[in-house]
Amino acid sequence: MSDPKFLNIDNLSLQNMLDEDSELIPLMTPEDEEEIKNEAIPDILPILTLKNTVLFPGVVIPITAGRDQSIKLIKEANAGDKTIGVVAQNNESVENPTRKDIHSIGTVARILRVLKMPDGNTMVVIQGKKRFEVGEFVQTEPYIKATAKELVEEIPEITDTEFTAIIDSIKDIALKIIKENPNLPSEASFAIKNIQSNSFLVNFVSSNMNLGVKEKQALLNTNSLKKRALETLKKMDAELQHLELKNVIHSKVREDMDQQQREYYLHQQMKTIQEELGGASYDEELEEMRQTAKKKKWSKEVSETFDKELSRLQRMNPQAAEYSVQRNYLDLLLELPWEEYSKDKFDLKRAEKILNRDHFGLEKVKERIIEHLAVLKLKGDMKSPIICLYGPPGVGKTSLGKSVAESLGRKYVRMSLGGLRDEAEIRGHRKTYIGAMPGRIIQNIKKAGTSNPVFVLDEIDKLVSNNNGDPSSAMLEVLDPEQNNAFYDNFLEVGYDLSKILFIATANNLGNIPWALRDRMEMINVSGYIIEEKIEIAKKHLLPKQLKAHGLTSKDIKIGKPQFERIIEGYTRESGVRTLDKMIAKVVRYAAKSIAMEQEYQVKISNDDIIKILGAANLERDKYETNEVPGVVTGLAWTSVGGDILFIESILSKGKGNLSITGNLGKVMKESATIAMEFIKANADEFGIDMEDLQTKNVHIHVPEGATPKDGPSAGITMLTSLVSSFTGRKVKSHLAMTGEMTLRGKVLPVGGIKEKILAAKRANIKEIILCKDNQKDIDEIKEEYLKGLKFHFVENMKEVIDIALLKQKAKK
Repeated sequence: MSDPKFLNIDNLSLQNMLDEDSELIPLMTPEDEEEIKNEAIPDILPILTLKNTVLFPGVVIPITAGRDQSIKLIKEANAGDKTIGVVAQNNESVENPTRKDIHSIGTVARILRVLKMPDGNTMVVIQGKKRFEVGEFVQTEPYIKATAKELVEEIPEITDTEFTAIIDSIKDIALKIIKENPNLPSEASFAIKNIQSNSFLVNFVSSNMNLGVKEKQALLNTNSLKKRALETLKKMDAELQHLELKNVIHSKVREDMDQQQREYYLHQQMKTIQEELGGASYDEELEEMRQTAKKKKWSKEVSETFDKELSRLQRMNPQAAEYSVQRNYLDLLLELPWEEYSKDKFDLKRAEKILNRDHFGLEKVKERIIEHLAVLKLKGDMKSPIICLYGPPGVGKTSLGKSVAESLGRKYVRMSLGGLRDEAEIRGHRKTYIGAMPGRIIQNIKKAGTSNPVFVLDEIDKLVSNNNGDPSSAMLEVLDPEQNNAFYDNFLEVGYDLSKILFIATANNLGNIPWALRDRMEMINVSGYIIEEKIEIAKKHLLPKQLKAHGLTSKDIKIGKPQFERIIEGYTRESGVRTLDKMIAKVVRYAAKSIAMEQEYQVKISNDDIIKILGAANLERDKYETNEVPGVVTGLAWTSVGGDILFIESILSKGKGNLSITGNLGKVMKESATIAMEFIKANADEFGIDMEDLQTKNVHIHVPEGATPKDGPSAGITMLTSLVSSFTGRKVKSHLAMTGEMTLRGKVLPVGGIKEKILAAKRANIKEIILCKDNQKDIDEIKEEYLKGLKFHFVENMKEVIDIALLKQKAKK
């Protein structure tokens, strides 16, 4: 290799390499190529992996090395024979590539220069020599070494006129690209003209084209120089066409441009681009929007707003950030279903049939929907009710919305409010913000395509207030029948009528809903199911649903009432049927697997099969604990997932009359214990308690399952009963439970969650229940089958509670 530029490049300084007068491009001659061709490559090469670059033979490129293994490789190779293998990664995100993360073909390279940069990185200048195939890795630490196999390149004969024509075309197009692209220096033309080697010309152009790593690697993989040259020519031709078209568009726009109006120039540029692409012109799109607007049932306010905003869009620069927001705004006005309503179906019997088909129980909800439909049928027009269904999870609150929509013949949309913490999610963002959008209320109405859908607001009690605003306050306007006929969305900026929408909100805990919001809704309690109801739901709804979902029929598996009862009592603890549905699905999957694998199985599922499929029962019904000792009383509690029973225990020990309370109790329950203790001290004679015991004995009250937090006033009478039982030595009557708040004067006050507590008592085999007399109205509203086997005692004061609850005789010590 006689060319001094090729031989002495290792002696160049970095500054010289970057100067315009210096040659960063070594102009290889055919003799240089021949010498490289005759050089043998080592059997094992250190492998330098590149993330976003492909090195071609003969080409010189600078590389900044940042990875530790790359820096070590460069230092050791530079101190040795300076020969390395350079391979592109097929996955740029991998920091420590394995064999599968790199391409199979790379380029043997020689290190020309290593420089330490001011920022601490290492820059290395390398020159490709010849292609090779990467073999097995023989080393991975501190850097990769692999076996290398030289690839023989197919070089066309000198007499191949087609190849000569391809090379000439590459040179011509390369010169045209340099001329068309203002970003390329004119000196590049000089370099192209002076390249003597055909293979180096192809490699140099391939390396410098605006292609991705994948496309460049495909060129490197090509063994035939002629094929590689042809592929390179095709890609260069596409690049030239792109540049020429771009310049033609630019030229056309400049010819039409009014120098005094830059906005007009930008408008014409966009118009010309669209015409070149064969799309509709900008003016045609605006005219189409005007024609669509004429068909909308808009108020005068909305119509004037649309015309004003459309005129503003015409004057706007399409490249401006707010252009897309303005276009989205106009599209929203056109796509919203203004005054477009689904026609209600007034067949009350059909509606009732659909509601009963899809949901078991829920009589109050069904009755309210039928009432609304009846009024609509008679009056023809009225504001839709805003209903809130509250109760434990899994009782069918959310799914009821679909059935209501079908029964009314309306569209159905659902919006989950759980965890929603930004007011803008409800009201939308103002258009002044980049990326502004309407709120989810308006978005869902647009999705429904009608202005009177059944709109389910799921988990309304899970709204979160924080620094971003109060979403529950934003919901006040949505759910206020007097205001929502002109709901204001910050993005829409005009009133939208929500009064015809049937809103159905769902909640688990009413206490988490602000009073102002609760006041705007019609509250309907959806309580839990008793075992008999769950069995009916499982037979009529859950099992058929799971059979259909798993491709089975009722002939493939049969589950009887005892087996449903076993699943409910042994594997679920819930007021609803969500877990029950999962357990039934598991049983059905067992049958499906047996059929698919052609295994024998019992079509009629037994209790033993239930244990085999679901495992040992991990839950048993809440067991009533026999009160073998004084001081143990059964109470009834309400939780967000239904009712439960709890046990309150008290014990006496020698001391100074101190009171200890354990069991992870909240402030209200601790206060109830203190009230009970003080009431006993004030009425010791009435209960037959020795005053000396109150002064010489410590009292410890405990509520088992200490890991579970407990609070509320409804354990007041239970705590007093436990204390009186401990002090008098009289045991509590068997199979008795109670719930109620007490005052310092001994009066019994009513509590909530009565139905859930009654269901929990039935599950625990309780026979008698003590309640406040004011809770009798709650019992009267419960179906008679729920109360079967229960005896109720309605009391007004604690004396009545003690007389009913405690046995007359003292327990034997």
